[in-house]
Amino acid sequence: MKHKRPHRPAAGKPAAPGGLEAVFGVHAVRALIERGETPRELWVQEGSAGARLAELVEVARRGGARIQSRPRDELDRLAQGAAHQGVVAFTTPLAFEAENALWFRLEAWPHATPPLLLVLDGITDVHNFGACLRSADAAGVHGVIVAKDKAAPLNATVRKVACGAAESVPVYQVTNLSRALARLKSLGVWVTGTAGEAESLIFEVDLTGPTALVMGAEGKGMRRLTREACDQLVKLPMAGSVSSLNVSVATGISLFEAVRQRGRATPGT
Repeated sequence: MKHKRPHRPAAGKPAAPGGLEAVFGVHAVRALIERGETPRELWVQEGSAGARLAELVEVARRGGARIQSRPRDELDRLAQGAAHQGVVAFTTPLAFEAENALWFRLEAWPHATPPLLLVLDGITDVHNFGACLRSADAAGVHGVIVAKDKAAPLNATVRKVACGAAESVPVYQVTNLSRALARLKSLGVWVTGTAGEAESLIFEVDLTGPTALVMGAEGKGMRRLTREACDQLVKLPMAGSVSSLNVSVATGISLFEAVRQRGRATPGT
C-alpha cells in the first residue's frame, strides 16, 4: 500500500519579531545604526555574506542587537523582491512627525539660514516617495511635508529606496495641506508649486529665501486647492517628446536648483 506524501503548505513570508518593522539593505541598516537606533534583531544571510558584513554585524551586536543567521530564501521571502543585500534589521516602525512640531520649529527658526522645505501632494507610490526623500536629504532639505490623505506610508520599502534618508529627514504629516501652505506663507515662507502649464521656468525664480517647493503626483499634478495656495507656479523645460518627468527626478532637479542658487546645500538646523 502506497502512503500518500503529507501535504506541505507553500512557504509564506516569514514573520517579523512582534511589533517591529524590517529594514532591508546595507545602506539603510547602516544609516539606522549611525543615527543611534540600534536594531532589536539583525538577520544575516548564511554563508559568505556573514564575512562581508562582519563589521556592520559587530557594531549592531555591541549595540545590543540579537544576531540571527538565516538562509537566503528566507530573506528573499521577507523582502518580497527588495534587494536585501544579505542583511535585514528589525526595529521600531518609523512615524511621521506631528504637525505641531513643524510650526514650533519654524516659529523658532534662526534668521541666518532660510528654511528649504519639500511638500509632496498626492505622492502615493512608495518607490517615488523614497526617492524623493533621498533627493531631499542630498539637497539639505530641512523637512518634508505630506498630507494625511493621498500619501505613501513610511514603510520598509520607502526606507530601503531612501537609503537612510527616511531616518535623517523629518517628514511632517499635516491634516489639511492647503491650510498648512497658508500657514507657511504667514510665517514668511514662499510657496512655489511645480506645474507643466506654468509660464515661468524654475531657473527664473528666486529660491534663496524661505522656500517650500511643492511637487504634485505624476499625471494629475497638484490638487486644485494646493495649486491655489501657491504663491507662484514654475515648470521645468521639456525639449524632448515626453511631456513630463518622473516625480522623483523632477524633485531632484528642482531642489538642486535651489541649492545652486543658495551656493551650497543647507544643512539641517
